[in-house]
Amino acid sequence: MAGTFVWYELMTSDMKAAEAFYRDVIGWDAADSGLPGMSYTLFSANGTPVCGLTTVQADAAAMGARPGWIGYVGADDVDATAARIEELGGKVLRAPDDIPGIGRFAVAADPHGAVFCLFKGQGEGPAMPAMGTPGHFGWRELHAGDGPAAFDFYAELFGWTKGAAMDMGPMGVYQIFGRNGVDLGGIMTKAPHIPMPFWLYYVHVADIDAAGARVAAKGGQVVFGPQEVPGGLWILQCRDPQGEMFALVGARG
Repeated sequence: MAGTFVWYELMTSDMKAAEAFYRDVIGWDAADSGLPGMSYTLFSANGTPVCGLTTVQADAAAMGARPGWIGYVGADDVDATAARIEELGGKVLRAPDDIPGIGRFAVAADPHGAVFCLFKGQGEGPAMPAMGTPGHFGWRELHAGDGPAAFDFYAELFGWTKGAAMDMGPMGVYQIFGRNGVDLGGIMTKAPHIPMPFWLYYVHVADIDAAGARVAAKGGQVVFGPQEVPGGLWILQCRDPQGEMFALVGARG
């Protein structure tokens, strides 16, 4: 799993409200993780853990952490990969540390400030379902400070390779990236009005229009879409009621 996204996590300002929103919109089940010393909810789809939900811890907030979705990328050696991030011009925001019984992680930012995590688990992780399975993450998108430079950074760090590149006119080039022949997501230079580079994560839904209606009905906001993408699918980019960005992908009708 090294070099691929293995986990996702929402740090929110209101866990109870966020849990209710995502359960209703995406259909996730939710249960307390049982981790000692912290409140951490596990979201799952059809019995398979998908992502986590927590609040911004005081020590993390003191280091500048803000609410939002974050992705964990697998690493064979978290400590060595964290050191390499610094060598390549990125920054380690939280030094490698252990989650007892779970694995080892670190929090980092690329050279332009987009935040991501490293992770190496203890034992086997959950089996990943087929691409397109509702309730599971299917695409990752970096709105980068500098798209080409960002690709070079992650390619050197994780071994990502270039897929198709799409010229989006004034929005620049959308570069698909992958690993071991599997497309994982896309990288593009962020729009000028976006204050900070960030990663956006897409969750599969069975019906994109019905999901968009649920977003609005439950207090969220659709900020972009529906937009058709290659493969006959449609996307929505949204904010939850606490203002955090997330995205959906699925068919129409």
